[in-house]
Amino acid sequence: MKKFVEEFKKFISRGNVMDMAVGVIIGGAFTSIVNSLVNDIINPILGVFGGLNFSEYSIKLSGDATLNYGNFITAVINFLIMALVIFSIVKLMNTMAAKMAPKKEEKPATPTTKKCPFCKTEIAIDATRCPHCTSVLEEE
Repeated sequence: MKKFVEEFKKFISRGNVMDMAVGVIIGGAFTSIVNSLVNDIINPILGVFGGLNFSEYSIKLSGDATLNYGNFITAVINFLIMALVIFSIVKLMNTMAAKMAPKKEEKPATPTTKKCPFCKTEIAIDATRCPHCTSVLEEE
């Protein structure tokens, strides 16, 4: 039990747990923004063009029991709209971050190999003897 408690303390004190907690909290706040965007802006616009309300579609099973497949269709459509909105926002943020990131100048790669002047095979740059033809190489 003592080992378990020590492992838990080690786990909880790592930075990853705090990052994850912050991510969950920000995700919860972001969810309300996306829900409002979908419910208050996108769905009314789609309602103007489509005019369909799937939530009214149902099948009566027996007695008072009904199968409300229209609610499921609405939930799937809302999910797809939310996924599209989130994808668009993330894509926009990534594009903006890429534009604001400082440009790195690429340095030409330093060569790690050279050609043997005798047999023309590729060898290590610091080699003093060719491993293929065993010729002694001059220092450059």
